[in-house]
Amino acid sequence: QVQFVESGGGLVQAGGSLRLSCVVSGSTFSGNDMTWYRQAPGKQREWVARISSGGITYYADSTNTKGRFIISRDNNKNTVYLQMNSLTPEDTAVYHCNSPTRPGGWGQGTQVTVSS
Repeated sequence: QVQFVESGGGLVQAGGSLRLSCVVSGSTFSGNDMTWYRQAPGKQREWVARISSGGITYYADSTNTKGRFIISRDNNKNTVYLQMNSLTPEDTAVYHCNSPTRPGGWGQGTQVTVSS
């Protein structure tokens, strides 16, 4: 069974940075794409960034994160990262990771709160 454990969230002022981590177990991590999602209060979950098994990255235009967020992966550590820079209050959400090619149950996520 695939499991995802997210960490690295917190409270940060606008303009600040955070680095999220997601450790994956129960699957062949290196062979699967990985995606970061977020869910803001009262809104549906949306995808933020995706990285293929080969390291190609994609960013959702709708979230205005391209150029500010960087997704990366370390296959030796079964971990995917999300470096978030120039944070704004609109980035406040619970952030989750999952695999679009090998989906699993949602983890608890990690809360990111950006104050103005």
